[in-house]
Amino acid sequence: MRRVLVTGKGGQLATGLADSLPAQGFEAILVGQPDFEFDQPATVERGFADAAPDAVVNCAAWTAVDAAEDDEAGAFRANALGPLMLARLCAARGIPLLQLSTDYVYDGAKGAPYVEDDAPNPLGTYGRTKLAGEWAALAANPMTAVFRTAWVFSPVGRNFVKTMLSAGAQRPELRVVADQHGNPTAAPDLADALALVLARVRETGWRAEYRGVFHMAGGGHADWHGFAQAIFAAAAPHGGPSPTVHPIATADYPVKARRPADGRMDQAKLRATFGVALPPWQEGLARVIRALGTA
Repeated sequence: MRRVLVTGKGGQLATGLADSLPAQGFEAILVGQPDFEFDQPATVERGFADAAPDAVVNCAAWTAVDAAEDDEAGAFRANALGPLMLARLCAARGIPLLQLSTDYVYDGAKGAPYVEDDAPNPLGTYGRTKLAGEWAALAANPMTAVFRTAWVFSPVGRNFVKTMLSAGAQRPELRVVADQHGNPTAAPDLADALALVLARVRETGWRAEYRGVFHMAGGGHADWHGFAQAIFAAAAPHGGPSPTVHPIATADYPVKARRPADGRMDQAKLRATFGVALPPWQEGLARVIRALGTA
């Protein structure tokens, strides 16, 4: 196993994999729109054939949670039909597919960290279409591992860390939701973990226990308000902004799509199966702050 096809070129995770995969001895082949477009299957088939990969990591997705409520068909094509297409191509070639998914497949009502055997119950279009993508990928390719992650942030793209730093530089006071809980995840840490998973598969060959769903997110958990406070605390020594952050309730910040109130995920299965664990999210935050140039 050497050549790894990575979809979602230019995105947070694909950008991280461009560094993490070579560090583990892989060649990262990044593809994305418009040359590799799930809405145009011929481009996917052509790109896959040209890459001749030994494994695939599917980072491409419709991630605009609120916009998905207005275009479920578009979200379904990206989040369900796209993985199905890739899984079929992988199955025909006899290679592994690593499919990225989300904590939004859960309703957040458990009151404790979710384990992989907990029943999913998505609250909105984004979660429904991502869950459909999980099922499609697992059904179409026996060598599929699904990794549910959460609250991804990185030095590139649009994400909560960059939004907070920008808003904090413009306003002395911010209001941030304090009653939603989850696992903040630095994309560089997530990319490192996926590269280690592939290294394990390369070492052992594909095993039956590798097939299925795994949680892969930053260690520990936070609410959005606490996460925002940590962002400014990490950035302040490097000249970042220091606004006052006021906690508010979800009801005080209405959005179109419902979010899980408590999407925390237990990650023991990932450690037990692959020997992989992400560092605490605070370490990932420090890593991203440094990379942003705030350092």
